[in-house]
Amino acid sequence: MTTRTEGGRDRNESGQAQNQRPRDRYGRPLPHGSEGEVERVPDDAEFTVEEGLSEAQRLLDEGYAFTAHEVLEAVWKSSPEPERELWRGLAQTAVGVTHAQRGNRIGAARLLRRGADRVAGFGPVAPHGVDVMGVAAFARGLADDLDTGRATSGDGIDPSGMRLRTT
Repeated sequence: MTTRTEGGRDRNESGQAQNQRPRDRYGRPLPHGSEGEVERVPDDAEFTVEEGLSEAQRLLDEGYAFTAHEVLEAVWKSSPEPERELWRGLAQTAVGVTHAQRGNRIGAARLLRRGADRVAGFGPVAPHGVDVMGVAAFARGLADDLDTGRATSGDGIDPSGMRLRTT
């Protein structure tokens, strides 16, 4: 259950901030009572690795990098310690794309590089067939394109080029 405090913040039963506002396709909160453009991923969502990779890829292919980030973050939260940095890096890369879609060129480039460095650390043979080298190359390429002006942040950023697996 979520309640709204006097200051208008949504809080869960333990008092932690938990934004329940509807969101636009780039994850930006909309006013309470608005029609959201995307279905929210619940904070307590759980995905198997296979479900998470499949759902995140589907969302990336459809242009929903923020929601893909939420799915990858859910897998990160439940993954065993040796894999946590992989999932954290994948989530950071997806949210980096989100920042690019929102027009935050500098923040996007930083997150994309941070995520790329995390996933690339797993080398060419990462767990679960994740294409870490491809994800890192996509993220670094987009960050470079944002830095040099070859890519303009905003609605034209297409996350479908980020392939989580080679197959």
